Amino acid sequence: MITLSKPVPAPIPSSAPDSSAARSLRLLATVAKAGHALTLAELAERLELPKPTVHRLCGQLQDSGFLARDVDERSFVVGPALGQLAFDTLNHGAARGLRHEVLARLVEEVGETCNFTTLDGVRVLYLDRVEAHWPLRLTLEVGSHVPLHATASGKLFLALMPAAERDALIGQLVLERLTPETLTDAQALRAECAQIAAQGHADDRGEFIAGLIAVAVPVLDGQGRPRAAIAVHAPTARMSLAQAREKLPFLHAAAARMRSLL
Repeated sequence: MITLSKPVPAPIPSSAPDSSAARSLRLLATVAKAGHALTLAELAERLELPKPTVHRLCGQLQDSGFLARDVDERSFVVGPALGQLAFDTLNHGAARGLRHEVLARLVEEVGETCNFTTLDGVRVLYLDRVEAHWPLRLTLEVGSHVPLHATASGKLFLALMPAAERDALIGQLVLERLTPETLTDAQALRAECAQIAAQGHADDRGEFIAGLIAVAVPVLDGQGRPRAAIAVHAPTARMSLAQAREKLPFLHAAAARMRSLL
């Protein structure tokens, strides 16, 4: 089973002084690595710290936006400030330029706009995007969020999660109907996720924006875990879904090149 993973802070060396700052970083790393909400008791156990200490740290990190309360207010999840930090880190330096070059080459090969995304909580986050030179196109800025249930990348991330995590998340999602093609039935979405996991790519049949199709493939890290996705999308006036699927070899090749740039 492939486990969906997001970039997490590097572990704090065990030899580092156990200062308040070090404890805070260890706490954030623990929440980010878990991939789900953790209670105060769970955090205290994993960090081997007293509950009052963890409670104080959580309060400080929540005030600064690095942690947030889950739906169950007794649990904590990654906050918006930590998400932004991860985004800025992933887009920092030479690696960002090299990833952009991979996308630019892919656009030349497939002739349509391509994007590079990752999972950000219960939404898809655009990390990079290269536009095709067409007058008719959709523009989504880097840093934009799109829904999981109605996009090719989003459904791909769902499909590659462990089954229990996926089922729990689908149960919490608001399956808003964005177009007549949007999947709004949880069971239908689960069935499509099973198909996506089997075939290795996901489709958007105009589910996010009417008249716009997309195909997405995963970008795996060195351990074979999906960390991001690459997708091509185009208006149906220029490219059918069948034609987009014909571009899958180019998408998979780009994903392989992107692997060393995560």
